[in-house]
Amino acid sequence: MNFTYPKNEKLKSKITIGLLFTEGKSVSKYPLRLVYNAGTFDEGEKIKIGVSVSKKYFKKAVDRNYFKRVLRETYRLNKHLLLDNLDQPYSFMLFYQSKDRLSYAEINTKTIQLFEKFLLQIKKEQ
Repeated sequence: MNFTYPKNEKLKSKITIGLLFTEGKSVSKYPLRLVYNAGTFDEGEKIKIGVSVSKKYFKKAVDRNYFKRVLRETYRLNKHLLLDNLDQPYSFMLFYQSKDRLSYAEINTKTIQLFEKFLLQIKKEQ
């Protein structure tokens, strides 16, 4: 298994991010929310993902950065769940939406549950 988070998996395009917020669909597992949209990328890339933590819940940048690091790490360790089950490219935005300060282990289990819920929703749509 490849547990990396290379540059080509990072969601940077303003156009793609804009499409996520206008046309994207969402799935939630407290306190996480995943907004997704099917799209096409260069060179056979299957996933592009960005993470976000609201300033509304965490005023200090130190706290926001901590939770963004945790979200990226949980994605990196569990992205095989997505890669093994997706047949077309998707762009994702992963949000932490709570004032509650969950531990790394709790966020990791919520991420796994969120990815499984996303895959079930994709199967229903097809």
